[in-house]
Amino acid sequence: MLDGTTAETLARIQFAFTVSFHIIFPAFSIGLASFLAVLNALWLRSRDQTYLDLFNYWKKIFAVAFGMGVVSGIVMSYQFGTNWSVFSDKAGPVIGPLMAYEVLSAFFLEAGFLGIMLFGRDRVGDRLHMFATAMVAFGTLMSATWILSVNSWMQTPAGYSIAANGQFVPEDWWQIVFNPSFPYRLVHMVLAAYLTTAFVVGAVGALHLLRNQADTEARRMFSMAMWMALIVTPIQIVAGDSHGLNTLEHQPAKVMAMEGHYDSHPDGAPLILFGIPNPEEKRIDYAIEVPKLSSLILKHDLNAPLAGLDTIPDDEEPPVTIVFFSFRVMIGIGFAMLAVGAWSGLARIRGRLFDSHWLHRICVIMGPAGFVAVLAGWITTEVGRQPYTVYGLLRTSDSLAPVEAPAVATSLIAFVVVYFFVFGAGTAYILAMMNKRPSTPRLGLRDAPIRAAGVVPPRKFAPFDPSTPN
Repeated sequence: MLDGTTAETLARIQFAFTVSFHIIFPAFSIGLASFLAVLNALWLRSRDQTYLDLFNYWKKIFAVAFGMGVVSGIVMSYQFGTNWSVFSDKAGPVIGPLMAYEVLSAFFLEAGFLGIMLFGRDRVGDRLHMFATAMVAFGTLMSATWILSVNSWMQTPAGYSIAANGQFVPEDWWQIVFNPSFPYRLVHMVLAAYLTTAFVVGAVGALHLLRNQADTEARRMFSMAMWMALIVTPIQIVAGDSHGLNTLEHQPAKVMAMEGHYDSHPDGAPLILFGIPNPEEKRIDYAIEVPKLSSLILKHDLNAPLAGLDTIPDDEEPPVTIVFFSFRVMIGIGFAMLAVGAWSGLARIRGRLFDSHWLHRICVIMGPAGFVAVLAGWITTEVGRQPYTVYGLLRTSDSLAPVEAPAVATSLIAFVVVYFFVFGAGTAYILAMMNKRPSTPRLGLRDAPIRAAGVVPPRKFAPFDPSTPN
C-alpha cells in the first residue's frame, strides 16, 4: 500500500495520524475541565445534590480523557527528533522554549492539582478542592495558549532573525508569542473546545432523557449544554470569520484554496458552496456558487477584487482538494450546531426542552460533531500552510530528517496498530461510562436537612434478631 511513497509523504502522514488522535482529547478535556469547575462552584453555592452527582460523573471521564491526551502527546514530541530533526534544529531556538513553558507552567499545574480534584474533596476541604479544580481548568487553558502560540508562529512568524547557519534566532519574545495570528487562533480553538464538550455533554444528557424523561441529572446536563450551544455557537462563527480575515491578510494562498478560487476575480468573487476541485485543469467542476458573495464576506464589498491561485507559483500552491473539502466540513458542522442551538432555544421557550424527542435524537447524533469539526479545522490550517512548515520561510521538504521511506513506513504501521488498539479500548471505556447515568443513593425526606449540608448519613442497620433466619 505504501510502495513508491516518499519518506516526506510518509512522515507527514505519520504526524497527521498522531496529531489527529491527540487533538481530540485536549479539545475535550479543555472544555470538560471548565465544565467541572462550573459544576463544583454551583454545588458549593447551592448544595444541590444534582451538581455533585454530575461532577463526580464527569470527573471520571475527564481523568481517562486527560490520561489518553498525555500519552498521545508524548509520541508527537519524539517525532520532532526522528522524522523532523532538521525542522527542530532550525526552528528549535524559537519553538523549544515555548513548548518548555507549556510543560512548566501548564502541564505541571494540571498534573499537580489533578489528584486533589479527583480524590481530595474529603481530605482538603471544599475551598481547597474548588481551588484545585479551578487550577486544573486554568492549566488546560494555559496549555492551549502555549501550543497555539507555537503553531501560530509557524503560520505567521515574527520577532526573529535568521542566523548564518539557517537557524531562527529569537529577537523579540513578545512578538514571537503574540504573533499576528495567535489571538484569533486561540479564541477560535478554545471556543471550539467548549462547543465540542457541550455537544458531548448534550448527547449524553439527550441519551438518558430518551430513556427516562424525568431523569434529573440528564435534564440538568442537557439544559446546560444547550445553553452553551445557543450562546457560544454564534460567537464562534464571528470569531471564525475574524480568523479568516486575518488568514487572508497573512496567508492568502490558504484562503484561495479554502474558497476554491483558482482564477482571480477583478470585479467580485463568487462564494462556491460546493463543487469538485480539478487540480489538473485548475478549476472547480460542478460548482454551485453565489455570485460576488465571497468578496462581500472577505472584503465587505460585492465588487472587491480577489486574487486567485493563478497568482501563486505552482510549487507554492497548497493541496486545494483537501483544504477545499475540510473547510466545508468545518463550516457545515458549525451551522448545524447553530441550528441545534436555535432549536433548543425555541424548545425551551415552549417548555418542551426535556420532552422533544426529535431534538434529543439529533443531539445524540451530533455528539461527535465537535471532534469532526476540530479535525477538519486543523486539516484546513495545516494542509493549507503547505508547502511550508514555517510559512514562507522553511519548506516541508527541507525540514525532513535524513530518514528512509521503509523506516518511516514501518513505524507508521506500528502506530496505526497500537493506536487503534490502545485508544480504541480507551474510547470504548469512556463510551461505556457515558452509557451509565449519574446516580448516588437518594436519601429520604427526613434526611433533607443533612443532604442540604452535603453530608451523607451512615447507613442504618436493623437490630439483630436471633429468631430471624439468615
